[in-house]
Amino acid sequence: MLNKTLATIALAVTATVGIGPAYAQTSHNMKPPVAKKEPKVLKIHGYEIVDNYAWLRDRSAEKNPAIIKYLEENNEYTEHYMGEHRPLVDALYKEMLGRIKQDDTSVPYRLGPYWYFVKTEEGKQYPTYLRSKNQDGSGAEVLLDQNEMAKGFKYFSIGAFRVSDDGGLLAFSTDTTGYRQYTLQIKDLRTGKMLADKVERVTSVEWSNDGKYLFIGQEDDVSKRSDKIWRHTVGTNDNKLIYEEKDLLFNSGVGRSRDRQMLFIGSYAKTSREYRYLPTSDPTGEFKVITPRREGHEYSADFDKGEFYITTNKDSENFKVVRAPLNDPSEKNWKDFIPSNPNVKIENISFFKDHAIVSEVENGLEYLQVMDRKTRRAAFRIPTSEPVYTMALSSNPEYDTDVIRYGYASMITPQSVFEFDLLKRNSKLLKQQEIPSGYDKSKYATERVWAEVRDGVKVPILIMMKKGTKLDGSAPMLLYGYGSYGISLTPNFSTARLSLVDRGMIYGIALVRGGGELGEKWRQAGRMYTKLNTFNDFVDCTKWLISNKYTSSDRLVIQGGSAGGLLMGAVVNQAPELYKAAIAQVPFVDVMNTMIDETLPLTTEEWAEWGNPRDDKKAWDYMVKYSPYDNVKPQRYPNMLIEVSLNDSQVPYWEGAKFAAKVREMQAGDGVTLLKTNMGAGHGGASGRYDRLKEVAFDYAYALTQVGIVK
Repeated sequence: MLNKTLATIALAVTATVGIGPAYAQTSHNMKPPVAKKEPKVLKIHGYEIVDNYAWLRDRSAEKNPAIIKYLEENNEYTEHYMGEHRPLVDALYKEMLGRIKQDDTSVPYRLGPYWYFVKTEEGKQYPTYLRSKNQDGSGAEVLLDQNEMAKGFKYFSIGAFRVSDDGGLLAFSTDTTGYRQYTLQIKDLRTGKMLADKVERVTSVEWSNDGKYLFIGQEDDVSKRSDKIWRHTVGTNDNKLIYEEKDLLFNSGVGRSRDRQMLFIGSYAKTSREYRYLPTSDPTGEFKVITPRREGHEYSADFDKGEFYITTNKDSENFKVVRAPLNDPSEKNWKDFIPSNPNVKIENISFFKDHAIVSEVENGLEYLQVMDRKTRRAAFRIPTSEPVYTMALSSNPEYDTDVIRYGYASMITPQSVFEFDLLKRNSKLLKQQEIPSGYDKSKYATERVWAEVRDGVKVPILIMMKKGTKLDGSAPMLLYGYGSYGISLTPNFSTARLSLVDRGMIYGIALVRGGGELGEKWRQAGRMYTKLNTFNDFVDCTKWLISNKYTSSDRLVIQGGSAGGLLMGAVVNQAPELYKAAIAQVPFVDVMNTMIDETLPLTTEEWAEWGNPRDDKKAWDYMVKYSPYDNVKPQRYPNMLIEVSLNDSQVPYWEGAKFAAKVREMQAGDGVTLLKTNMGAGHGGASGRYDRLKEVAFDYAYALTQVGIVK
């Protein structure tokens, strides 16, 4: 099913020893690289902005050698700065590796006559994709060996993975640079041979029921806006354009209902969506619109038992579900299936043969509600055992089933996969994440606290710590934040995070406005002309944590990535005195220059989230108040680790590079700014699991050493 998640941006990433001044001011004799200044003047809306570091921007495949030299010099400086703590980085990596079961197999899921799963092996960066006719995985056949496929590449990612209904063909896509530009190929699973079919820049994929066609979403090669849907005839070069999204605010994607009776094309902007449908019995037919788009109306569509089911915010801020007939699903025929409840946000509804599962959020907690559509028993929420947790449906592609899988975890409970019997209404644990080096849950505590911020709103903060941690202000803390696009940060489990907590560090996640943790109102209160709430919330959460003795300003490190990197940049401008150090990963910090350039990937679609400062002075006037690059000023900044990726398509490398250069220029104290560039990856960092773990070990070593923990 094509659902609401298509509209999100991919995107989310904590024994005190030697308490004292940060090591950053000790024996570091190497000076940071100084970026040259080449003033570039922008005149817009009556403003005249001088950008001394615009020269760092280069969109060409072969970057200016001066830029590469500058980035490499910064990498050398960062390595030198962290050099004395290489033993800690190595120790953390060894710890983190010891907590991972390197030889492992995922819980198989059923699709048709096969059970599909992935396997990882010690020493190998990537998984192998397999299937078997037996649930225990015996006699499995290899579908894709990502390790073999990745040979010769610094980066390798598999995107789409779609098996045809008869199990004979596999459509899959790969990215070899980190730019999130995927190439689609088809493998004949009966012969093991690759077909000649190849389609570039693929964003979504769906089979026709007969396997003769693939419906393919494709992005523009410059803007990366997913604007075209093609019908590809398998085994040929025949591609027919069946839909083109002309509105610059919208992306498009293709999907199919779980019962395989209906195809959908979804068009989605940040505050509006529109769906088209086509019965799968007529794959060469014309798609029809369910209801035309209009500003502020967000809806998604599914199909089951001859009817459409539409999740909509029409007259329902937190969404409701309506049903509509096949012959005319327009709004005049919508009838409530799940009525509006102002206290419960409906995230999604998933249909199976005799049941529907509703993913919902109430008071910041996730629930799975089971609806029995055959016997009409009262709806039932799957029970949970902890007061703060995360749960969600896992892979359940099969329609005709009496059991479904869901994932469950908390900040102290490892990732778990449960099977829920829809008839007996009970759960069975299928697998819990193993930690080979050992894990004792009883040594840790987790809670959700509420910080009252400047306008009287209470903001939740998730906390994990070692039991017995003294709340007297002496504990070091790593506080994470995001707060954009209605994306929710959940209290998930991380084996890497144990390396922080075991050393006495408290790990926190501030669920600031702009995220989706407390429903649609929470999202709306931190976007467009309320975006300042996001940054104010984080600052006020910080003050609350300090006043309630969870930590102190000289013991507090903060972290965020992408839009969370924007958050980091904004708060160190606003209240630098609150933080010892900040880790800003692939940070969206050059907001104004990016948002006035419609040729950059993602810019036009982002206008509905942040504003269009190019054409709207009101938007410019508001956004320039928080744009981190534009608000760097002479003051004492905390230490900062700014991480970018050369092949990042979401947030270009130059944003963080320019921000780092300007902070160094304006630094009025002794704070040290590090710039670290991954020269062979994209927005999500390294693709290999060991390489990724090394990146985490480096970041956590930085966080620990900033508060004097060096072992």
